[in-house]
Amino acid sequence: MTAIISDTILKQIADRAPQLDADNQFCAADIELLKEAGYLSAFTPTQLGGAGLAATEVSRLQRRLAQAAPATALAVNMHQVWVGVARSLFEQGDKSLEWVLKEAAAGEIFAFGISEPGNDVVLLDAKTTADKNANGYLISGTKVFTTLSPAWTRLGLHARCGDRLIFGFVERDAAGKISNPGEWNSVGMRATHSYTTVLEDVQMRNSRVVRDIAPYEASDLLVGAIFANFSLLTASVYQGLAERAIELATTALQRAVTLMDGTETTAGANERRGADFAAAVLDQRAALNSLELLCAQLDSGELFNRPDAFLALAAAKNQICDAAANTVEMACEVSGTSAFQADSELARLRRDVAAAQYHPTSAAGLLGTVRRFYGV
Repeated sequence: MTAIISDTILKQIADRAPQLDADNQFCAADIELLKEAGYLSAFTPTQLGGAGLAATEVSRLQRRLAQAAPATALAVNMHQVWVGVARSLFEQGDKSLEWVLKEAAAGEIFAFGISEPGNDVVLLDAKTTADKNANGYLISGTKVFTTLSPAWTRLGLHARCGDRLIFGFVERDAAGKISNPGEWNSVGMRATHSYTTVLEDVQMRNSRVVRDIAPYEASDLLVGAIFANFSLLTASVYQGLAERAIELATTALQRAVTLMDGTETTAGANERRGADFAAAVLDQRAALNSLELLCAQLDSGELFNRPDAFLALAAAKNQICDAAANTVEMACEVSGTSAFQADSELARLRRDVAAAQYHPTSAAGLLGTVRRFYGV
């Protein structure tokens, strides 16, 4: 794994992160560096030109990358989701996305065009429309948080065609119009440049249509693979972010302080701060255990046989994201006023972790999933 993301690469990425955030610049140099290192084809089997890594291994690499630069990790994450989906299908004997594995190895960059404004069911239905023509479908609609907006060459999306739900990919240079209205000036995760993407009669070629299924058909392998890879890889980013916050909190608690009576001690000797730190570490360990277990089940294929797979994935992702937010708050508190500096790393992590609440499934959506699963 270190051959794909070496310590040297991580340091370069970490060194760039503060300026990219401050200047609201896209992490183009990071993406190019990761591409050259072969990370964008990490999931692609070796026989198809990639590194052949499993989900467990890519998850760990995403955590390492997030420790260096959460925004870069989240940006490349959406590419890894699609290549991970292709790998999951490939391992289950479904070769419909084998071309994604090959194109990732050839240098194409995939973006995630699933989220839509006002669409709370996300994968299971779409507001974007697909109109059938001789060459495939003309896609029209709005997708939000399209991470990798300046760099993608392939956009994976879904759209409604009458009473059917179409999944497929469009190329950057496809016929029709693709635009990104507005400015990208987010609170955190600024280097992702996750623009809103508007599609107007954009051609999806027949060869790039992956599924034609009924809305709310959650049993389809593609839907399960998308939800699994998105949930676990996105959770990996926030787990890595939290692990970096633990490192920063550890350093802060080890610093020397002088008490009112003139005696010397460490910040960690404060009972409340020490207890808060310990609680955050335990939360991170529990969250990591869930992540590793589900990644292993994805690798073995066992996850696709679990009747509670969607519930387990949503619960784990939300647990990890909530724990990450709490961990960053703890780190800011124990670090004192230095964390209140706008250009401090902890201030950046505090803003970056706030993006977790915008990734489905929301807390309300998770409660609905629980109720549906148990029939109450």
